[in-house]
Amino acid sequence: MTKSERLFQEAVQVIPGGVNSPVRAFGSIDSTPRFIKSAEGACLYDEDGNCYIDFIGSWGPMILGHSHKAVVERVTQACQQGLSFGAATAAEVEMAKLVCSMVPSIEMVRMVNSGTEAVMSAIRVARGFTRREKIIKFTGCYHGHFDALLVQAGSGVMTAGVPGSLGVPAGCTKDTLLAEYNDLESVQRHFARCAEEIAAVIVEPVAANMGVVPPASGFLEGLRQLCDNNGALLIFDEVITGFRLGPAGAQGYYDIVPDLTTFGKIIGGGMPVGAYGGRRDIMELVAPLGGVYQAGTLSGNPIAMAAGIAQLTILKEHPEYYQQLNERGDWFYGQIEQFVKAAGLSCTVNHVGSLGCLYFTDQEVVDYESAKTSDTKAFADYCNYMIEHGIYLAPAQFEAMFLSLAHTDEMLENVLKCIKQYFNL
Repeated sequence: MTKSERLFQEAVQVIPGGVNSPVRAFGSIDSTPRFIKSAEGACLYDEDGNCYIDFIGSWGPMILGHSHKAVVERVTQACQQGLSFGAATAAEVEMAKLVCSMVPSIEMVRMVNSGTEAVMSAIRVARGFTRREKIIKFTGCYHGHFDALLVQAGSGVMTAGVPGSLGVPAGCTKDTLLAEYNDLESVQRHFARCAEEIAAVIVEPVAANMGVVPPASGFLEGLRQLCDNNGALLIFDEVITGFRLGPAGAQGYYDIVPDLTTFGKIIGGGMPVGAYGGRRDIMELVAPLGGVYQAGTLSGNPIAMAAGIAQLTILKEHPEYYQQLNERGDWFYGQIEQFVKAAGLSCTVNHVGSLGCLYFTDQEVVDYESAKTSDTKAFADYCNYMIEHGIYLAPAQFEAMFLSLAHTDEMLENVLKCIKQYFNL
């Protein structure tokens, strides 16, 4: 028995499912989680000493790679000054100024502790600003596990085959309207029926919780126009895309200006942190300045701020890194797409820059319904093969792959060889 197997046996006795987040479970691929001991660059090392080329990157934030020297040094220095104060710090101000300087749509920003908390808070602010209650979300888009938006969410909920969640009262979702991603007409129908009641539309600008689904041409622009025409706010959930596709995230990549934006762990270099921000007139409603209450005793934690400042400063000072990363993604996912098509495999490749997904379906994947045509059993076989051969993929068909600046050409070539071997190409 391996150390990971033994640890998992112990874990299931004291942790629900043996994991502290469902996305870490290997049940959907009928395997046992690898327990990770350390990470460096583009590699993970498990408790049994196995090395893996990592395509999870702590679910997105490790753009520079694991244990980047500058990030670790800044965190170490911060730790020596204290782990938490529950009081204002200079680091919070530096971090806020950094975020505002990189994302033009953000004039004020509030730090929180997770992406879920960021979205929950942004929804509250949108409702407070508009004095309306209804929210439009898209099937297959995941915005955290809080009650109001845990309706046909993607990612782990899709993997588990659960339509929503037990414990969510019907009243919590009565003001949540569902639309189809990449289908503007489905949004227009809601506005036609109750425009004066809709506070906001929330969307992942690149849907990255049902694999990776890029926005169709004109989709994001159409959402912006519908919100403007009907007095609703447009919220971009950039927990995954923020500071990954470019210095201004997906909104800079696609040149769309949302009213509010939410971020997650990516702004903390992998530390548990989140943030929401937007126009000054909206954000000035947040307590203690305005009447929308939101608080967090550990928000703006100095260690998380240190990690985030270190990573974002590097990315701001080196915008060429984004070009390198996106070009690497175009090449890598393009190579997979080429030999999948050439071999006539029942697979589809979607990607935007360094985000990508190999779907086990021959259908074009443009929304939640087409994503669900994927053969999850075929994916499970493929995923287990890759992990057994030292390539660490998310153990679920509907998660994204993340490239980092630490992935070398040699690593990616070896991964491509492994994929070809699996398909006998």
